[in-house]
This record gives sequence, C-alpha cells and structure tokens, in this order.
Amino acid sequence: MSRISHYFAYGSNMNRARVRQRGLRTVGAVAGQLDGYALAFNKMSREHVGVGHANIVFTPGSQAEGVLYELAHRDEIHKMDPFERAPWNYGRDVVQIRHATGVTWAWTYFANPAVVRMGLNPPLEYLDHLLAGREFLSEAYLAWLLTKRAELADV
Repeated sequence: MSRISHYFAYGSNMNRARVRQRGLRTVGAVAGQLDGYALAFNKMSREHVGVGHANIVFTPGSQAEGVLYELAHRDEIHKMDPFERAPWNYGRDVVQIRHATGVTWAWTYFANPAVVRMGLNPPLEYLDHLLAGREFLSEAYLAWLLTKRAELADV
C-alpha cells in the first residue's frame, strides 16, 4: 500500500461538489501547482466525438494549477479510478505539488497516449467544473480559463 494521502485535481475534479458526489472523502483542500506541466484539453471524450477533456502535458517552464486534496485515508484514491477510467483512459502516478506551505507528494492522472488527440475542445459544461475551483487558482490562470470559455461560447 502506498503512503501517499493527497490527490491533485487539475480538471473537472476541481469542482469540490463533483468530488463529494463521486464519494471521495477528503479532510482538506488547498491550491496546488505542478511545475513543468501545462493543462491541455487533448484527452478524447469516450461519449462525444471531437470533444476534449483535461490532461496535463510535460511543458518545461509551465505550471498546471489545481486543487490539492488531503484524503481522509490513503486508500480513498481508488474511488477515483473508475471515474477516470483508469487504467484505460488515464493512468495514475505520483507527482510533487507545490503549495503555500511547501511541497507534497500526491496522486494525479495522466491521459494515456492512445486517447490523446490534438485539436479538441472541452464543452462549456466541462469547463464550468474547472471554474468551480476558482478559489484555488491564480488570477492569471482563472483569466485564461475564462477566456477559453468565452472563446468557445462564441463558436
């Protein structure tokens, strides 16, 4: 068993209500940053052709922001695997997350290369889940997500 007791969410699981609905028990949440990675919407949706869901891709000099959840128990992370369709759509790995009081090892999900495609966009409803985590995001990152949503709303 792993000793990792944190989960870093950068996509739709930044919506704390969604995480609770999925049954994940947490005891806290703080803003977190994953250095050297960028948010991308390049993970193909299983249900909708041409739709992209969140993924993080190695990008030196970039930073992915999200919510660092402290799990009620380290085994709680297994509850997320079915929602992420791990190990088929996403794989789970451990990363170092920077936050206000230091650095913490945490689980996060990476899209498997077989389900990654360029040129995809998320639906507005999906972006709204990310925006529900606005209290955990920097002003610049939030502005970027809001701009992305506005651009997609005009399409």
